[in-house]
Amino acid sequence: MTSIAPMHTLRELEEDTREAWLHYSDRLRELSGEEYERVESESWEELQNELRRVDERREQLADSTAAFE
Repeated sequence: MTSIAPMHTLRELEEDTREAWLHYSDRLRELSGEEYERVESESWEELQNELRRVDERREQLADSTAAFE
């Protein structure tokens, strides 16, 4: 039973990563020039923060899974 929950969580983390990249891309889709430069910088920072959060959750999952082995 413990192996099902971690796999589900890994899938959720992968989905969170895809969603973060999609959000980043969507924010920039119709922009150009100075507006693109301004929004891209903000969006990139948000993306990096979200990816760090996902990585932290991935590490926590790995730690908790290792505890069961």
